[in-house]
Amino acid sequence: MSTLEQRPLIAGGDTLEAPFPIFIEGKVVEGFGRGGKQLGIPTANLPPHVAETLDVSIGVYYGWAALEGDTVRPMVMSLGWNPYFKNEKKSAEVHIIHNYDSDFYGKLLKVAILAYVRPEQDYRSLDDLIKDIKWDIRVAQESLKRPAYDQVKNSKFFS
Repeated sequence: MSTLEQRPLIAGGDTLEAPFPIFIEGKVVEGFGRGGKQLGIPTANLPPHVAETLDVSIGVYYGWAALEGDTVRPMVMSLGWNPYFKNEKKSAEVHIIHNYDSDFYGKLLKVAILAYVRPEQDYRSLDDLIKDIKWDIRVAQESLKRPAYDQVKNSKFFS
């Protein structure tokens, strides 16, 4: 079931709250091949050890991301097992909010996780999942407009 009817368009406080920001990085690896093909929402998958070592709740987050050789862009990240697809491995899948013309496997991806959006959940349909992800993207775009969040994209981590 989609939760967007109950979810606000802003997530997180007006200032960053512990444990955020969390900075992670890794070379983009091949995932399950569902993001762009099945969902129409391409993801950059971080190596499994990155997902396994993140000490935060399973769910959806937002923040900033930069691919090697690219500018810093808004992102949403799913951390968990993606129950709709019945994954058996924990994954960190980053959707950079930008249209790219090609894949970026093997490129270094730097991510600043700034706030929690919602818990991971199962869905009755693929359409419900896609609606929630699109709402997550809107939440990220709106939430990142606040000064405390906007400042992080200029941090030394991304230079």
